[in-house]
Amino acid sequence: MRHYGRIDWLKSRVGFVLLLVLLVWAKTMMADVLDFNLFSGSSIIQIITTLINPLPLALLLIGVAFYFRKAKLFYPVAIIMYVINVVLLQLNVIYYREFSDFMSVSTMLGYDKVNQGLGASGFALTNIHDIFFWADVVVFVVLFFMKKFRFDKLATTKLMGFSFTTFALFLFLITLTLGEIDRPQLITRQFDSKYLVKYLGLDAYTAFDGLRVQRVNEQRKSAKKSDIDKVLAYVKKHNVSDNAKYVGVAKGKNVFVIHLESFQQFVLDLKVNGKEVTPTLNSIYHSKSTIAFSNFFNQVGQGKTSDAETMLETGLFGLPTGSLFATQGSDQTFEAMPAILRQTEGYSSAVFHGNNASFWNRSNTYKNMGYQYFFDASYYDTSGEKAMGYGLKDKLLFYDSIPYLERLQQPFYAKYITVTNHFPYDLDETDKDANFKTTSTDSDVVNGYFETNHYLDQSIAEFYKYLKKSGLYNNSIVVLYGDHYGISNSENKTLASVLGKNADNWTDWDNAQMQRVPFMVNIPGYTDGGVKDTYGGEIDVMPTLLRLLGVKNPSKYVNVGQDLLSSKRSKVVAFRDKDWVSAEYSYVNGNLYDKNGKVIA
Repeated sequence: MRHYGRIDWLKSRVGFVLLLVLLVWAKTMMADVLDFNLFSGSSIIQIITTLINPLPLALLLIGVAFYFRKAKLFYPVAIIMYVINVVLLQLNVIYYREFSDFMSVSTMLGYDKVNQGLGASGFALTNIHDIFFWADVVVFVVLFFMKKFRFDKLATTKLMGFSFTTFALFLFLITLTLGEIDRPQLITRQFDSKYLVKYLGLDAYTAFDGLRVQRVNEQRKSAKKSDIDKVLAYVKKHNVSDNAKYVGVAKGKNVFVIHLESFQQFVLDLKVNGKEVTPTLNSIYHSKSTIAFSNFFNQVGQGKTSDAETMLETGLFGLPTGSLFATQGSDQTFEAMPAILRQTEGYSSAVFHGNNASFWNRSNTYKNMGYQYFFDASYYDTSGEKAMGYGLKDKLLFYDSIPYLERLQQPFYAKYITVTNHFPYDLDETDKDANFKTTSTDSDVVNGYFETNHYLDQSIAEFYKYLKKSGLYNNSIVVLYGDHYGISNSENKTLASVLGKNADNWTDWDNAQMQRVPFMVNIPGYTDGGVKDTYGGEIDVMPTLLRLLGVKNPSKYVNVGQDLLSSKRSKVVAFRDKDWVSAEYSYVNGNLYDKNGKVIA
């Protein structure tokens, strides 16, 4: 039996592999702290997984060497796997410094074509601490040539490789389980590369992204030229005639699109303890200069907010599973609103958002939609209490974006994505309105929801004051829409009493009706507005806006929505799970309901 002293053990094969794994972990921690800033704003679970996740795949990859029992194979394999880990880490560090995101496999495969600028400036992107990514390799080489480092010729047992593999997989399952607990559907939705790296590690993120690229490539290979004919035939068949009354009423005006995070229609005109929850939005909603819709529904799937943006910008649905932004946003060129308006009307375009650019892969998707500028969290001061879980607070977003907004060439298409009204609706005490008292239900989510709704409304009021003071108001339109539900079906029965309904009689039909979200187009100077009872959804926004803005021949763009202002449009709103609603009937969860919510089939 072989015995190891403290030094001899490190010279063994097991010790050598563990040393390499430890070095990978240390270098990853250095990058996580100094470059990726992964620990900032992280939850306890995220901190735990970030500390653990470099180990599983490092153990798995470097541990492959144990399947090669000869020393002349074992050591080269272990070193090659180690170098691959370090190269991947170093490349991502340099890329992140330039783009605030991790390298996708698509970027790696097309590096010479799409990132020539990065390659040219690679040296400028290096920092002094990068020396430590490679210093140990130099030490290994020097020790080897000085014959201070010797190969251990005694092979390990046949089970050693299997032991390392199983232990590595066990550690990975721990991080994956913790990630799924903290962020359900972490893998299927792939909403943020940064979160995937936090939970699963850089190696795992790269592996999953590689699988995504392979899946997309397979879909493309299986596609036939004739497939588009079916799409075009459907689009042509479902095109509806324009309502001449509304065509071009906003032509040439700046467009502000304000994304009302998690905001539902039922909040409009609602009073809590005698106070309007959203007085500003109520005023805009009922203004004669606003075209608003009372039966407008969200149609999102797993992509949630990104699905809403997909429909708003392109008039196309997202994917059956996951997010189109996350899985295909880097590889597609979109026929989207910012690109269309630039090509046809000479619009500039920008997005203002207080979260990381990598969230929902927005940094890549927005470019492919034709957006010229994306002012993400890196452009704002998000320190201290200025930000919440999903980024800069709304009031600060609107205020701090003004210097960037005022430099946009007019006319412009500018989208603001708010975040404060986001689950779990936990508003800081300093941001609460002392004159507004929320509900006192048994649910903190429901109670908090109205507080964050009220805060969002105040932020809109402040932004409107700026628009009027700056002179932008009279030459702009403001589009306000809710992206998806804020109160989930599991909380709806608690909400029922606030809405004056009986929780005991709450049904799936009621849940479907709660999927209404606001959609209103405020056109200062216009006097023929009003609230329409037309049934429609997010898929219909793009064709509606194109006509209001007077874009010529809008029917030539491939989208499956219909102009909400056309009398010829469909009266049915389709959800992503094959359910649907209309003015007379609704089909929800296998039951057909009449307009009063009574099951008839």
